[in-house]
Amino acid sequence: MAIEQLVDTINALLPQTQCTKCGYDGCKPYARALAEGSADINRCPPGGDAGVAKLSQLLGKPIKPVDPECGEPGPLRVAVIDEQHCIGCTLCIQACPVDAIVGANKRMHTVLADWCTGCDLCLPPCPVDCIEMVEVPGQPNWTIENALLARHRYEQRQQRLAAPVDDKLAPVASEADKQAAVANALARARARRGQS
Repeated sequence: MAIEQLVDTINALLPQTQCTKCGYDGCKPYARALAEGSADINRCPPGGDAGVAKLSQLLGKPIKPVDPECGEPGPLRVAVIDEQHCIGCTLCIQACPVDAIVGANKRMHTVLADWCTGCDLCLPPCPVDCIEMVEVPGQPNWTIENALLARHRYEQRQQRLAAPVDDKLAPVASEADKQAAVANALARARARRGQS
């Protein structure tokens, strides 16, 4: 099997959460590392033991437990934004690999739960800690169909980000202006939290 075909075959077995817990920038880079033999098959917590077993069978490697340094397998969780405390900084939107968070600058954001892959990449950049990962009651297990849709949304986002930007439409703001805007939003959020 040619290397590119093997990368695509491995990538099709991965859950497409794009969580980077494996140590790679997404599922396809991890698939490439597996195809090249530079990564181990047990670095994908979202894929869990079933994912390790599939990779083991495909690559002819012995089954082993998911590497705990990458995270623990568990039920699917989705991000939920405490909209009362959201300051509209857009940092979570920028971090989401599948465009599952919608909102506008200085306006509240929300998560499209059906699109969320549970990657939790939106948590670290949130300056007001208003995002929580929660289990959704009755949430079905992550399926192949979910993975296909997530990969499609991830690829669409990558294409959108790679497209040239019309300079006439691009906002012009200095780094100092951006930092001042975030500082002002944080002060307003802290004041609101102090009132509640």
